[in-house]
Amino acid sequence: MGLHIQVISQKPPGGRCGLYAAYAEVVAVHLGVASEVVFSAERDAHGAGFPSLRLNGNPVQPADGVILMPADLCAALAAAGQDAAALAGLAEALEAPLERMLGT
Repeated sequence: MGLHIQVISQKPPGGRCGLYAAYAEVVAVHLGVASEVVFSAERDAHGAGFPSLRLNGNPVQPADGVILMPADLCAALAAAGQDAAALAGLAEALEAPLERMLGT
């Protein structure tokens, strides 16, 4: 089964919505898959509304319950069947959008 990445965002995207869209872009480029952003007015973080990042239809849950971190996304990708070789270097690449959002 192929990997489907979807971000549910408010319009215009804010902090976490923008971060999750950037994460999706990094994953798409790194793994050679497509990603999409769907705009919603429904607020339901890590569920059916924004801000959410979904892999194969399942919302990725942050370990801290608030914001997805690179490790959360890598763990979800591994659970979705991506092998370690495909994920090599992805966590580091995902740090760049996080650092941009945090202003570090």
